[in-house]
Amino acid sequence: ASREHAANHRSLSGSSRHVWGGQTNDYMQPEEDWDRDLLLDPAWEKQQRKTFTAWCNSHLRKAGTQIENIEEDFRDGLKLMLLLEVISGERLAKPERGKMRVHKISNVNKALDFIASKGVKLVSIGAEEIVDGNVKMTLGMIWTIILRFAIQDISVEETSAKEGLLLWCQRKTAPYKNVNIQNFHISWKDGLGFCALIHRHRPELIDYGKLRKDDPLTNLNTAFDVAEKYLDIPKMLDAEDIVGTARPDEKAIMTYVSSFYHAFSGAQKAETAANRICKVLAVNQENEQLMEDYEKLASDLLEWIRRTIPWLENRAPENTMQAMQQKLEDFRDYRRLHKPPKVQEKCQLEINFNTLQTKLRLSNRPAFMPSEGKMVSDINNAWGGLEQAEKGYEEWLLNEIRRLERLDHLAEKFRQKASIHESWTDGKEAMLQQKDYETATLSEIKALLKKHEAFESDLAAHQDRVEQIAAIAQELKYVFSPHRCTARVIKKICDYSYQAWGGRSMGTFDSPRTEKLLETIDQLYLEYAKRAAPFNNWMEGAMEDLQDTFIVHTIEEIQGLTTAHEQFKATLPDADKERQAILGIHNEVSKIVQTYHVNMAGTNPYTTITPQEINGKWEHVRQLVPRRDQALMEEHARQQQNERLRKQFGAQANVIGPWIQTKMEEIGRISIEMHGTLEDQLNHLRQYEKSIVNYKPKIDQLEGDHQQIQEALIFDNKHTNYTMEHIRVGWEQLLTTIARTINEVENQILTRDAKGISQEQMNEFRASFNHFDRDHSGTLGPEEFKACLISLGYDIGNDAQKKTGMMDCEDFRACLISMGYNMGEAEFARIMSIVDPNRMGVVTFQAFIDFMSRETADTDTADQVMASFKILAGDKNYITVDELRRELPPDQAEYCIARMAPYNGRDAVPGALDYMSFSTALYGESDL
Repeated sequence: ASREHAANHRSLSGSSRHVWGGQTNDYMQPEEDWDRDLLLDPAWEKQQRKTFTAWCNSHLRKAGTQIENIEEDFRDGLKLMLLLEVISGERLAKPERGKMRVHKISNVNKALDFIASKGVKLVSIGAEEIVDGNVKMTLGMIWTIILRFAIQDISVEETSAKEGLLLWCQRKTAPYKNVNIQNFHISWKDGLGFCALIHRHRPELIDYGKLRKDDPLTNLNTAFDVAEKYLDIPKMLDAEDIVGTARPDEKAIMTYVSSFYHAFSGAQKAETAANRICKVLAVNQENEQLMEDYEKLASDLLEWIRRTIPWLENRAPENTMQAMQQKLEDFRDYRRLHKPPKVQEKCQLEINFNTLQTKLRLSNRPAFMPSEGKMVSDINNAWGGLEQAEKGYEEWLLNEIRRLERLDHLAEKFRQKASIHESWTDGKEAMLQQKDYETATLSEIKALLKKHEAFESDLAAHQDRVEQIAAIAQELKYVFSPHRCTARVIKKICDYSYQAWGGRSMGTFDSPRTEKLLETIDQLYLEYAKRAAPFNNWMEGAMEDLQDTFIVHTIEEIQGLTTAHEQFKATLPDADKERQAILGIHNEVSKIVQTYHVNMAGTNPYTTITPQEINGKWEHVRQLVPRRDQALMEEHARQQQNERLRKQFGAQANVIGPWIQTKMEEIGRISIEMHGTLEDQLNHLRQYEKSIVNYKPKIDQLEGDHQQIQEALIFDNKHTNYTMEHIRVGWEQLLTTIARTINEVENQILTRDAKGISQEQMNEFRASFNHFDRDHSGTLGPEEFKACLISLGYDIGNDAQKKTGMMDCEDFRACLISMGYNMGEAEFARIMSIVDPNRMGVVTFQAFIDFMSRETADTDTADQVMASFKILAGDKNYITVDELRRELPPDQAEYCIARMAPYNGRDAVPGALDYMSFSTALYGESDL
């Protein structure tokens, strides 16, 4: 009978009926066929009537009215139109105020037309059924309204409305035991699902731990009472309605649950707003941390440079070899241990700075300007001063060590020669001061004259050596520490000159008193004296030479000394013959004395050199020869070892030096090549970085060889043109270059991804940049940059942009045209201030692509952040400390509290904070 009644209505009033066929919207279920729903279960009908009535009243009360009977109170269409206006926020057509049926049908049709205008496909719902009070049709219409205005916009992860609402419920209740939301009917019968939704958002309202799954009435009543009292959700169902039904009505449950969704949507919006704010604050906090790290690292590095430069500039020499070698060891530690970490810090400082600037640009923040004196250019200038002070320091140290080595050699030579000649002078002064001539006979006077003549000959032979000693003493006196040779010794040796000996006056001899002596003995004595003096002098010279210290630095030098020594040894047989001849003269005198029994009053009056002295010195010479042989052999072995060290160092340096240069060139090619993606370049560079790091042991090994060379006092190496300093500088540059290049590519990837640049566009940018980077430095000077802009379609000479037709890529041309820059000189100067903010005088490729792709990607803005704060503040123009602490994580809440200025508007309250100026500052001054 009901179906027949409905069919009659359709046939009688089809012209005023809203019937839409076809596929339903995703928020409509196919089973929404109200012809079939005319057989609605009485229990479900009761639940729908109660739920839909409460839902409608939750909105109508905003207009100061409500309904009591859902099928009666909507019959004239007036409250139906009012309900739609309240829930849509829009004005409907003016309603008919008449009481006639036609007026009521007109009003209901206006409501249905409005629903249809929102994209709703109504099925078999006509105005007549609503006017006639058809409860099934009325409930179907209200369900359609609920679907459209309360459920349709609920979508999680691109799901349909119903699925989205279900997914939302599942996610919110997932942490709760005994809750398993799978549908909108029996999953809610125990009431724990409703309680879990409330507890998840307002945990203070429900003690969830005390709820029991086997007490559904208590659970449902608790949820419904709390929702009505604290969440402004009217009680739409009775607990008994749900518990007493095997399968609660899905539409009623969905309607009730959607009210919870919308009740918490404010919290959802606040959560979204808080997430946006947290994201923005996290960016700022990260950037500010990078800024603080930069400032600290820059300060520490500048302070280290400031302390180190005076040490490197100090060229005050030390007085001992040990002290200078300690300075060399300190410098070696500086280059090997102390400076490399600072090189890495400087490189990391530049990398951090470039990354920070890229992140600031991509997040729509202003460029970072370091404190006065801490710009990258300031760091580079200070580093240049460090390397200038360092330059030549090691060379100065080595020259000083070489000088001290020579002076040590001179001091040793002085001590040796002075000792020999001090021994020679023993007794000479006392002999010269004797006045034995005053009582001597004439024959004695003649003997004294001969003796003095022999002494003068001996003195003349020693004069050259005395002058050599004096010269050494004089040099040591002026260029070396006085404690090396005492003033007494220097004075004594300097005073032993020919003038000192020759100054003795012989004018006090009396007139000759002669007495004939045996002529033969006298002649033999005289011959002995004349030959003994030079031979004695030769032996003393030989002893001095054989004991002479030497200093050599090459095999050739030691070979020269060895040759000279061999030549000396070749003269020994002749010298021995001379010794034997001199001793033969003495023996001849002894034979005459013994043969003729001559009574000799004393020794040889012409000399003090005895045969025993000659034999003693000769034996000493013979002992010194093998010692000299041994010393020369040891020095020859040392020089051979030094030569091995030279060759070993040279062989390695000749491999490492070119390897470093090759790697530098390869890195340059990788960084500018256009084969593959930026990721390909990055992977390639990281492989190179790994191979470079793995090469470090070879550098360390070379450092070890270099240390051995320095400890051996080796100053020159003909086997290589590379010094350790060259290798060190090259290695530092290689590490810096690979790290800087990797960072540049990483920043290019950040820029590309943030701004949506295609690989083709990136290749176009790189091709244009490379064309004008003729020195392959990775940068463009101002004129090169200007020429590059001109080639890309800009006329620098005037203020109008002109297309030159020189561009091949249409996308690239479109990008350039869209930029719309005027490129006069003033504009070019402005652009240079953007691409070269640190006034380095060059434009890097990173800055170039930033300029060429400066169409900003979607980023947060100050207005968006303000809007998010406004949500957290409940639409107020200010926000309180309590609200910040409630809505944001602790660290970010305190970050805002510490930086927000007080709010001074008319509506201000005590403690109000100005989130608007704070939001503007986030995108303005970097340091707030």
